[in-house]
Amino acid sequence: MKIKKNDTVIVTIGKDKGKKAKVDRVFLDGSVLLANTNIYKKHTKPQGEKQPGGVVEIARPLKSGKIALICPKCSLPTRVGFQVAGKIKQRVCRKCKQII
Repeated sequence: MKIKKNDTVIVTIGKDKGKKAKVDRVFLDGSVLLANTNIYKKHTKPQGEKQPGGVVEIARPLKSGKIALICPKCSLPTRVGFQVAGKIKQRVCRKCKQII
């Protein structure tokens, strides 16, 4: 996958379009969980004495096609390419050609 944990990304589609966020978690199905983005409200029942009922805000994952990586060097949203040097495979910004 081209997006990794702790990358800074920008949302390109949806209700949070244009919002910059940090990647908290990457899932195997190609979706990512972003900090303070794609927030939904969930109504919960009381769980005995552990947890009272009410409305809880949770963050839902976004598909990786709805986000774009922000290059740390040129600060622009970019696609990710790969460069192989010997046995090392590195991610490369497609705009400024710098290693991410």
